[in-house]
Formats: sequence, C-alpha cells, structure tokens
Amino acid sequence: MTAKKVAKPFEEHLREAEAIVRDLESGALPLEESIGKYEKAVAALRECHAILDAAEKRIEVLTRRADGALDTRVDDGGED
Repeated sequence: MTAKKVAKPFEEHLREAEAIVRDLESGALPLEESIGKYEKAVAALRECHAILDAAEKRIEVLTRRADGALDTRVDDGGED
C-alpha cells in the first residue's frame, strides 16, 4: 500500500523561500551552494503560486451564481 503524499502548506513554502533569500543576501555562501539554494527558492515560490492559483479558482467556483456570472456582492450578514 502506498502512502499518500502530503503537500506542504503555502506558509511553509513561503518561509523556506524567505530563509533562502536571507542566506543568499548574506553573501557568505560559495557560488555553487548559492545556485543550489536559488533553485530551491524558485521551486518553493512556484509551489506558492500554484497554491494561490488553486485557491483563486476555488473562490471563483464558490462565488459563481447559477447563471455562471461571478457574484461580486458582499454579504454583510444584515437583512436587506
């Protein structure tokens, strides 16, 4: 039986990218290590973008009216 891969949350990917940027900005890393870390940061940011894109699509689906148009009204919880 294969275990289901659990994806890291957005915040974890973002923290990873931020930590790498701090390391790179320090200027203390050798070139090859800097390039490797840069590649990891790019991958983490791509994951962030993918997660945000998926969230945006979910929100669009949730706000779509029956006729297919987006419902841009804000429900303030009060009565009309």
